[in-house]
Amino acid sequence: MLKVGMIGAGFVAHFHSRALESVRGAELSAVYALKGAEELAQFAQNLGIGRPKICKTVAELVQNCDVVANFAPNYVRIELMAAVAEAVKAGARLKGLICEKPLARNMAEANEVIKLARGLGCPNAYFENQIHMPTLTEARRQLAGVEKSMGAMHLARSAEEHGGPHEPWFWDPTRQGGGVCCDMGCHSLAAGMFMVTPAGKAPDYLTPMSINANMALLKWGKEPWISQLRKRGVDYSKTPAEDYSHVTIALKDPRTGVISRVEAANSWMYDAPGLRLLMEAFGPGYSATANSLQSPAGIFISDSAAAAVADSELALEKSQASRGALVIVPHEADLYGYCAEWRDALGAFEVGKDAMLNLEYGRLITKLTMAAYMSHEKRKAIDLTDPAVNKELETYIPLIQQGKGGQVL
Repeated sequence: MLKVGMIGAGFVAHFHSRALESVRGAELSAVYALKGAEELAQFAQNLGIGRPKICKTVAELVQNCDVVANFAPNYVRIELMAAVAEAVKAGARLKGLICEKPLARNMAEANEVIKLARGLGCPNAYFENQIHMPTLTEARRQLAGVEKSMGAMHLARSAEEHGGPHEPWFWDPTRQGGGVCCDMGCHSLAAGMFMVTPAGKAPDYLTPMSINANMALLKWGKEPWISQLRKRGVDYSKTPAEDYSHVTIALKDPRTGVISRVEAANSWMYDAPGLRLLMEAFGPGYSATANSLQSPAGIFISDSAAAAVADSELALEKSQASRGALVIVPHEADLYGYCAEWRDALGAFEVGKDAMLNLEYGRLITKLTMAAYMSHEKRKAIDLTDPAVNKELETYIPLIQQGKGGQVL
């Protein structure tokens, strides 16, 4: 039984706790967070996944777990990783480290996270749930024979959209790292790359050749939305971030030289039921599609009954309404791939190996995300085979991340 310690007690920690209900061989043993730790601990007990100790320091958490899962906000990632490293240096022993996406806000931070992780002496996992979505993995499995005969997929379109993030810090580009491209574009790029990667190859097998991106602030810079953000402590008239992003990446098979493409579209403007993950992939003579909102079940809540719904997200993550026709997703944690990524990571840690997606893979996704911001700023495609470009990306911080988004949006 692996003991898991969670750093952070916000929305994503609760979502992962629900996922652990479906994972054997693990219990939530410890929680450290500046706020919400008591609530998360009680939530875990109610789920039957453990009776976690509420820790006052990161060092105390590390002493009370086998696996550290860093689910804290992006802007404290390095600080908390350093605290974990100090605890291990002082004598604590870990069997695994998990970092939630994105790995970091830029390449300098990604490199620092990996440097600290290497000093822990344990395997690691980068949590990118969408690659583990059963709709995608089962499609790949059933198409394996067709792919072997006809060839790998050559085009993938991946989109993630909802009405906007939960916490105020997600909206702040200086703390989050950007807007919707940093928040959700990392998902869509990874999922799209997974679909065009030949079966049996590593997730980073394909060679990124070029990336082209276009971003915009289409909704949340206008009234009445901009005033809503001000009430949450974020002023998009001063430090705007993109609420729309479209990224296209060209990838090459290093063995065959065949080129494939991934289109990643993301927005915080989806004023419709809940969170939509829409994916399409096309190969020579075959295809696969997935839509998280295509449910066989639904409910209807009238205006007169709506007062009985205390939390619209009881129906669906990022739900924008508590009445009318609502989609039912029986187990979101499974649908979105959270359960499978936990099984993969913990199974790997038990035998002393990295998960299928490790922190090095997370650094690749960070690099592609930074290249997307660079493409938007420079208004041109970025050549990822150019050594000078790769050197520039190592120290590049997007203007949007610097709080200067008004210059490029």
